[in-house]
Amino acid sequence: MDDLKSKYLGAIAEAGDQDALETLRLAAVGKKGEVSLKMRELGKMTPEERQVAGPALNALKDEINAALSAKKAALDDAALDERLRSEWLDVTLPGRARPRGTLHPVSQVSEEVSTIFADMGFAVAEGPRIESDWYNFDALNMPGHHPARAEMDTFYMKQPEGSEDRPPVLRTHTSPVQIRSMQAHGAPLRVICPGGVYRSDYDQTHTPMFHQVEGLAIDKDISMANLKWVLEEFVSAFFEVDHVELRFRASHFPFTEPSAEVDIRCSWEGGQLKVGEGDDWLEILGSGMVHPKVLQAGGIDPDQWQGFAFGVGIDRIAMLKYGIPDLRAFFESDLRWLRHYGFVPLDVPTLAGGLSR
Repeated sequence: MDDLKSKYLGAIAEAGDQDALETLRLAAVGKKGEVSLKMRELGKMTPEERQVAGPALNALKDEINAALSAKKAALDDAALDERLRSEWLDVTLPGRARPRGTLHPVSQVSEEVSTIFADMGFAVAEGPRIESDWYNFDALNMPGHHPARAEMDTFYMKQPEGSEDRPPVLRTHTSPVQIRSMQAHGAPLRVICPGGVYRSDYDQTHTPMFHQVEGLAIDKDISMANLKWVLEEFVSAFFEVDHVELRFRASHFPFTEPSAEVDIRCSWEGGQLKVGEGDDWLEILGSGMVHPKVLQAGGIDPDQWQGFAFGVGIDRIAMLKYGIPDLRAFFESDLRWLRHYGFVPLDVPTLAGGLSR
């Protein structure tokens, strides 16, 4: 056994490649290798001889296998070193610059608004952009002769063949989502409904498609005072100022009664908008107490529950906050514009860390 040990350990140490090492493995511990043949002879020995020869052969086999594994690892390392030398690459050389993606202002402001209202306990609700005439108009207390139902203001879809109902529409506001939320969840309820809407209008401050967020809160003791507080908190957080003064002006919306337009105190000194100071007023949204007929359409008893609702244009407040002069540029897919006004995608808005980073 000492001769076998010296023979194979020496040969393994001098093996120059993987093929030579494999030949030695087969010669020593393969099925017909010398050590394997020696182990077959154990059956011919007396028990006393096996007690001596068996452990010695097993130790020899283990030692040869260990030497083979160590030599194989050494040959692998040498082959890797040689490959690294032959395939050398300077990884410090400048690579090809990859374009940096940015987040669209509409997406950014939608996240900011959702973050603010989530802190006040509002859930986010969504609905289809193609709506039935009932959800878009009738359920919101808008009579058949209302100007908003005319084709010059609303995009109507093709009338289904054989149907006597009015054709579906591209929703003109996200208020239908309020009706769907009331039907699905009942009262009490606090939701905001952000999303794209469509109207037949196009100029510097209007486009056929734009974005709104509407809010709805329903409970038994809700009043205009609650509405005023919610809007003050929202405007103050969104424009990131400590205090904002709001002015409520009486107005009319079919789905709220009473209704009010909401203005914020601001200054345009030097052509720059400053919210919360100055002597000017800027209209930013509409609001009011939910009309009893709208509550009924949502399956809620107006004798037991009441609530407030409001709606604001996401594109409009994005223009005001970030100084974007033309609404039409939002939808022109100009990469130069997006790189200038876009946001870093991974900077998620938070009230603690800042909304617009």
